Amino acid sequence: MADVQDDVREELVWDLRALAAVDRLTEDRLARAGVTLPVAGLRPSLHLNLADCYRRLGDLGRAREHLRLAQEGIGVLGDDDYGRLIRNGLERLTQQLAPE
Repeated sequence: MADVQDDVREELVWDLRALAAVDRLTEDRLARAGVTLPVAGLRPSLHLNLADCYRRLGDLGRAREHLRLAQEGIGVLGDDDYGRLIRNGLERLTQQLAPE
């Protein structure tokens, strides 16, 4: 739902909800839903999305904090299309948030 919002503030609300919801997930619930990632594999993407929202809102401190959290959790992702997608997103956002 977050990605279909026209307003970045609304997108942020949905991304925050998603991050809160992931803490209630279990490995079993994910497996029953057909998701092959562990619960921890969802967090880097969620933090990446939050970091990007905060960047677009001009809150660079929060953006960098969520970028750091995404980077800390990236090791759980494999070297597959999804893992590369998230890693590439992290690299782009790292460059965008680099001090000038």
